[in-house]
Amino acid sequence: MSDILQMQRLVKRYQRRGRDPVMAVSDLDLVLGRAGSVHGFLGPNGSGKTTTIRCALGLIRPTTGAVSVFGHDATTSFHAVADRVGAIVENPKMFPHFTGRKNLQLLARMAGIDKRRVEEVLEVVDLHERGDDTFTSYSLGMKQRLAIAGALLKDPDLLILDEPANGLDPAGIAEMRVLIREIAGQGKAIVVSSHQLGEIEQVCDDVTIIHNGVLVVTGTLADVQRHAGPDRIVATIDDRDAAIATLTANGMPAFPRPTAREFFVEVPSERSSEVNRVLATNGLYLSGLRAENASLEQAFLNLTGASQPPPPLLEADAAPPGGAAPPPTAPPPGPPDAAPPVPPTAPPVAPPAPPAAPPHPQEGDR
Repeated sequence: MSDILQMQRLVKRYQRRGRDPVMAVSDLDLVLGRAGSVHGFLGPNGSGKTTTIRCALGLIRPTTGAVSVFGHDATTSFHAVADRVGAIVENPKMFPHFTGRKNLQLLARMAGIDKRRVEEVLEVVDLHERGDDTFTSYSLGMKQRLAIAGALLKDPDLLILDEPANGLDPAGIAEMRVLIREIAGQGKAIVVSSHQLGEIEQVCDDVTIIHNGVLVVTGTLADVQRHAGPDRIVATIDDRDAAIATLTANGMPAFPRPTAREFFVEVPSERSSEVNRVLATNGLYLSGLRAENASLEQAFLNLTGASQPPPPLLEADAAPPGGAAPPPTAPPPGPPDAAPPVPPTAPPVAPPAPPAAPPHPQEGDR
């Protein structure tokens, strides 16, 4: 299961009537997923994450290139591996006035899955005691966990989660982190798409960063973090200018931080005592001293050459022209590049919205 999800020179270009086409994904060569691990698929909004995931799930056809899942072409034969893949793409859709348990029972029945599995996945996502409450009574975090339960009904080998923590409060994000690690601990490969670098840093083993549809870097979390540069020291002092001049004169380059009284010292954290000694010898006394470790965010900024995470691309990951983005449970009836419907060997992530539900919003990401 080393090459669970593989992309070879993947290109997805959206044509726009009367305007230049939009390149959502450009020449992407990538291997994602290891059993028992979490792979973070990162990039700012509009970077091509959701387009890539849709290609991987057979929901849209690549313009050129190929995507394979467990060795099967995702465009022509995804049905052969559909039972091994669970996914949540965008916002979970459930029948709002059904209970959580009833929603899952409906999904299980459509897929021919034993209803006892519903109780098992409710336990996994810690919703067993709330299973008889209606979907509308759930918090956003509970709704996300119920959607994950739906994706787990098939007991898949690969789980793809698109922005699972989007919109959650800090408590909900923490719960999601714990849940993802617990599922990975069962031996499943998990791919988590997100633009929240700090959260991914706390849950992932491997990381891929894309920007403007182009691969920036891929590797283990530790490998990618090395692109942030060496660790450094952050110090706080009243006379910052004097401290910077003193340390720089002693071979320890120092630079001011935006925060008043704080400055960087470009030396490893092991030399903290030396920094303190040099300053004290010159009558300068620190009020704060800490190590700043290499971060995924800093690595991202260094690799993309940005002073801050880049803004979303305009329409770079939008639905093809001519209609709203389809719900994640079924391919769209719309654009000519849409893939054939996935056979019912795998249950959709969520049941179709009730007839009275408003139309799905446009896809705004990735």
